Amino acid sequence: MQQSTIKYAVCALLLLTISPVQAERAHAEPELPPSLLLDGHPLDFPAPPVIENGVSYVPVRPIFEAEGAEVIWDERTQSVTATKGNTIITYRLGDHTAYKNRDKQDLAAPGKLIGGFSMVPLRFVSEMLGNVVQWHAYDRSISISSAHAFETEITFGVNLRSEPSSEEAATLIRMLAKGQRIHVIRAIDANWLEVQTEDGKIGFMSAKPKYSDYSSPELTMKQADALIAFGSTFIGTHYEFGAAANQTDAFDCSSFVKRVFGEVLGIDLPRVSYDQAKEGREVKLADLRKGDLLFFSARGLDIGHVGIYAGDGKILHTYSDKLGVHIEDFDGQWKDRFVTARRVF
Repeated sequence: MQQSTIKYAVCALLLLTISPVQAERAHAEPELPPSLLLDGHPLDFPAPPVIENGVSYVPVRPIFEAEGAEVIWDERTQSVTATKGNTIITYRLGDHTAYKNRDKQDLAAPGKLIGGFSMVPLRFVSEMLGNVVQWHAYDRSISISSAHAFETEITFGVNLRSEPSSEEAATLIRMLAKGQRIHVIRAIDANWLEVQTEDGKIGFMSAKPKYSDYSSPELTMKQADALIAFGSTFIGTHYEFGAAANQTDAFDCSSFVKRVFGEVLGIDLPRVSYDQAKEGREVKLADLRKGDLLFFSARGLDIGHVGIYAGDGKILHTYSDKLGVHIEDFDGQWKDRFVTARRVF
């Protein structure tokens, strides 16, 4: 009886010494499989990628086919022959070596059956086909790039980072110098691009226009949305003619536009609307897109007012203390006083 009481007391003590964190880990669900992207586009396989001992395994036929190879699978020998252009790869499941045009290639880990699927190391497949693979720890994704052309030029020195964030110094990989060429894999959002360098490194850099000559309809729309979203955070802010450029408790029309474009896109516009109307290029009313600058006559001046086209026939601007920063229809007096529209990104 006394021994049973002692055993019970010991068990109770052990339970009390388990921390809440340990208890949570004990009941935690397994991590979701990583997502896989080829040239910025998600890949969906019959079996998800599996990570074992730092090696990412993927289904053998789907990954070869996704990367543009023709595949012959021999069930009897459990071997694959993949052909892409002048490259022929042969591999037998379980072997530590493969052959690329009859040249022997060592694998970091052999392919194997996982969950009933024939799986091979992703890096082996991609690099044998001349592609670049990068693991992104911040969102548990694997990026494959098949780029062999570097169409984008760095126009101002910018940091290459291991994740789309500049908050941590640890994310810094290196500086990309002016004149260096890169390939843009995808626009993550209005602020960040995923890119590949000529020396085969995949990372992230600022999407602000000052840093590269890259442009795309997708990025333009993301940046235009970000402009209007940021500008709209000031709705109701007082109007003050001649407000200082560094003021945020009050704006006039051009100081507001200057603040929004500077904060969101790093575009340093002149202080007054007349000079802002000289920036970028002119666009016709029929070709307006969100984020374009609209200029109007005002106070007896040919150009005395500026606003941002917010899409759907709306203007985001400020011109009176009664309304402050606001969005209104681009019609009536504004159509009558319209002078020109300029596109600066």
